[in-house]
Amino acid sequence: MDFELSEEMKMLQDMAYKFAQTEITPISEECDREEKYTPEIRKKGAENGLVCAWIPEEYGGSGVGIFGNALVTEQLSRVDMGIGLNIAAAGFGCEAVYFFGTEEQKQQYLPPVCRGEQVSAGAFTEPNAGTDVAGYGTRAVKDGNDYIINGNKMFITNGTVCDWMVCQCITNPDEKTHQRFSQILVPADAPGITRTKIHGKMGIRASDTAEIALEDVRVPQENLIGKEGRGFYQLMHFFDITRIMVAAQALGLAQGCLDEAIKYSKERTAFGKPLGTFQITMQKLTEMAIRTEALRNLVYKAACSVDAGHPDFHLGAMAKYYGGQTAVFCANAAVEIHGGYGYIEEYKVQKWYRDAKILELYEGTKEAEILTIGRVLQAR
Repeated sequence: MDFELSEEMKMLQDMAYKFAQTEITPISEECDREEKYTPEIRKKGAENGLVCAWIPEEYGGSGVGIFGNALVTEQLSRVDMGIGLNIAAAGFGCEAVYFFGTEEQKQQYLPPVCRGEQVSAGAFTEPNAGTDVAGYGTRAVKDGNDYIINGNKMFITNGTVCDWMVCQCITNPDEKTHQRFSQILVPADAPGITRTKIHGKMGIRASDTAEIALEDVRVPQENLIGKEGRGFYQLMHFFDITRIMVAAQALGLAQGCLDEAIKYSKERTAFGKPLGTFQITMQKLTEMAIRTEALRNLVYKAACSVDAGHPDFHLGAMAKYYGGQTAVFCANAAVEIHGGYGYIEEYKVQKWYRDAKILELYEGTKEAEILTIGRVLQAR
């Protein structure tokens, strides 16, 4: 078993981090303060092959697989998770098209996103149903050759900036719960769609998050992704992939916190000695380092299993669960090591502290990951 990155992956990792330092760091504070989305950074990221890097080259991606995409996501999040999302999640929803769409859908929708010309979204979560995906209520009713969609979506990443979205809808209301749903491609500018940006988020403020209302939105039935009535199962597969990317975000944030905490502990003195020479500081740094390295192995192994063709999705759930915990722990420890300075805008760790909490919430709460892991363990 070789734990070393290939030369190609090392180059990708180094390039993504340098890109983040050069392009993201100078605008990080401003974008956080002003809740500013960054289309120009997304386009530059696409020019460097960082948008949808996992997508094969035949559809416009860099073809570096889920593992390569995890490396990109990690390095962007190491600098700024909010702006990093504008690049790493610019193709959120493309997973559904790639894994379940027709060849025509793949050729039409994937390349423009990879080139940075378009943005996609996954319109899944609703005001009264998040983790309870079987509780979604948006309806798509057939009318001639079209679907007419009515419903509301909530907390949608890229909601106000996307060009198209994958919408989870009930198409077969009389079927069993898990067979009621389908996934439908919906143009974001279709008549009847109202998109409202959500302001005042605790963290990832540079990332676009929105509420979407769909009122008598008409789309052709050819926009169906996969098979009618298979939407629930397609969404579960979607999350099996994307939760690995959330864990990679957590890994990057945790590493960033560790980097900054080590740096500060060398510069700051207390009682005439560098802060890092005190045992209590060493203890915090050591635990941060151990947790981060353990998370790295979980994320990399989960991603590699997908690329190798034998995905271990409960391992992905473990990475997501432990990732949220690790990011929150490292952000808290970094603030404590910085003391009062960690509580003011001048220092990065206060932002990372705010950003970290979402990692325990989106793409399935930590409680949902426990259920996923627990069921697998009980089935052994």
